[in-house]
Amino acid sequence: MATTEPRRLILPPLLEAIESWRMNSSPEHRAALGAALSEVASALGLGVGRVRIDAPPLPELDLDLGAGSASAEVALRAPGERLPIGSARISGDQELAAELARGLELGLTAARARAVADRATAQLTALDQAVRGISGVLDVDRVLQLIADRVRDLVGAQYAAIGIVDPEGAIERFITSGISDEERARIGDLPRGRGLLGLIIREDRPYRIRDITRHPERYGFPPHHPEMHAFLGMPIRARGEVVGRLYLTNKIGATEFSEDDQALVEMFALHAGIAMESARLHDQVQRLAIVDERERISRDLHDSVIQAIYAQTLTLDDVPELLAEDPEEAARRVDGAIDALHAVIRDIRNFIFGLRPVLLEGGSLADGLRHLANELRRNGGVEVVVSVDDSQEVDLPIEMVAEMLALTREALSNVARHAAASHASVRLVTDDEGVRLELADDGRGFDTAEAAEGGHHGVANMRSRAKTLGAQFEIESVPGDGTRIIVTLPRRAPATSGGAS
Repeated sequence: MATTEPRRLILPPLLEAIESWRMNSSPEHRAALGAALSEVASALGLGVGRVRIDAPPLPELDLDLGAGSASAEVALRAPGERLPIGSARISGDQELAAELARGLELGLTAARARAVADRATAQLTALDQAVRGISGVLDVDRVLQLIADRVRDLVGAQYAAIGIVDPEGAIERFITSGISDEERARIGDLPRGRGLLGLIIREDRPYRIRDITRHPERYGFPPHHPEMHAFLGMPIRARGEVVGRLYLTNKIGATEFSEDDQALVEMFALHAGIAMESARLHDQVQRLAIVDERERISRDLHDSVIQAIYAQTLTLDDVPELLAEDPEEAARRVDGAIDALHAVIRDIRNFIFGLRPVLLEGGSLADGLRHLANELRRNGGVEVVVSVDDSQEVDLPIEMVAEMLALTREALSNVARHAAASHASVRLVTDDEGVRLELADDGRGFDTAEAAEGGHHGVANMRSRAKTLGAQFEIESVPGDGTRIIVTLPRRAPATSGGAS
């Protein structure tokens, strides 16, 4: 009982010294811990000699306090654990020595629990930062480099790499972190996926190796390759498929990667797979967008710009004769053609940038239809009747109006170029069901089956525009009996996904 009071008074400074050493394992804090332990032992009439601590994530400790002997060495164990977390030589009364050992064990156990909690918090923070660093990046090359950089920092590896393989299992891309461009150049060609890299490719599972220089699968290191020992590698998966492999080497501050390191990298690899898949899909979308844009420009040029230019060629065909017979009319036609070609130039600019054509600047769908009819009358010599019920308002987005007018221009251009018609009609009907556009002519007509098989560009473009609008497209024609086109646009048609935008 005589030792209870001193023990109660002196143990708190020892626990504080243990905590200070946990936070900072500098020589000064190690010496302070030794001094606090010696003070407690002295108060109990005990001597303390060598103290060794090996309880990760606590720092290692090896102190010689100058007392005790090897025969007085006591194993220090955390409660419930079989393996020791260290040892201490404590000489003197055995009961008091056991009390001091238990106090030291409890202090070290509490410190290790706090260290584990702090490390988990730090790892989760690092994981969160690493994930945030790669999320939202949509360039494939950039996201791969970020993954390699972030995972290297995450677990404290000297080197990191990501390998992407082709369908035959050979590495086709190898992104590194921690190696300079000059070092990469000295190493030479990309690895071929043999040895340890190939092992992970073939088996698609994690590998954690203490020293790859002693592993039987080690193979193919070129002369200028950096020295590597500790190794951690694992696959990256997205939607159940392997999309890459992570390779980490040389754990900084330790001889090997731990189970905790592996668990942390596995969590990061899940997010890395999502980021890689997102970047890959974005790249595909961008490529498809380029294709769609090319198709849009091609269609717009054919349906509107080329047709408008062709209409002006019809206007100018007989200008040489008119110069002799009616100079004023010839001049009028040339002036009109110049104005029209200026409008075409503006249209080309608008189509390139996805803007509405100049045709729409002045009014509604009905106004645009009338404009196109006048253009056909003036340039193609075809009498066109436009029928629009102005009492029924046609309220369509500007993009849909542009598609409807482009489709109409294509149809009327076909009348001027191919139908040999003298009359045509354009009828726009609006009711509760939607909008119906009817285009008809009294020309020579054609076999619609042969037109479909021949892949006539004009008909194909009209069908494509109708599909973009979510409209029904019908074409009725027989040789010698004219042509009739009907486009029915439901009231709740979907917004355009292509065409003018």
